[in-house]
Amino acid sequence: MAIELDHTIVPSRHKAESARLLAELLGVHWTPQSLGPFAAVYVNNGLTLDFIDTDEDFPVYHFCFRLSDTEFDATLERLKARGIPYRSAVHGPVDLKINTDYGGKMVYWNEPDGHQWEMLTVSYARPPAS
Repeated sequence: MAIELDHTIVPSRHKAESARLLAELLGVHWTPQSLGPFAAVYVNNGLTLDFIDTDEDFPVYHFCFRLSDTEFDATLERLKARGIPYRSAVHGPVDLKINTDYGGKMVYWNEPDGHQWEMLTVSYARPPAS
């Protein structure tokens, strides 16, 4: 059996609001209450992001989502419609541009808790399968 990431916990100050926003931007299902104390975003058939409320300090997490060109364009339009600033570089200024350096499209944005979301159409983290 191949190893796959099933779920991960995302710390938040407002779990339901954060989960809802991400789900709406990505166009996926979410629920304000799943098993335990989590608000779940069902990213795909195999991955769930479980948002949990906490008053403790937490680091900024980075999550990257690979989308088709059509899904990318639709998500970008939802970012624009909500007035969410995005950028073409991971630590760059908000430039409202799309990065095409790796043969696809990618952008980055931060959500209210500071977590950094990235979406791309071609993975630069691994070579294409041959």
